[in-house]
Amino acid sequence: MSVTEPFLSAFFAIPAGSSTGRVCGRRYIVNRTELAGGKSHKLVAHELGSGDYISLNLYLTRNSGALLRPCEMSVQKVTDFVLGFEPDP
Repeated sequence: MSVTEPFLSAFFAIPAGSSTGRVCGRRYIVNRTELAGGKSHKLVAHELGSGDYISLNLYLTRNSGALLRPCEMSVQKVTDFVLGFEPDP
């Protein structure tokens, strides 16, 4: 699935490496990794104190633009997470 500019802006606003933050009042630890010289990105998040889990890959391609590939979950779930993520100060 291709992604919108607001999604890309929100995704790249999430700090690279490990960080913590909140979505809908729930606290997560997030790891955002850049691979293949910036052409591929992976995001994995675990809710602290619960079992919720987010995992996605984002590919930046020449021909198709930015492609979102959630890992065994809905596009809506990962999109809502990325757009709603607020990093801890």
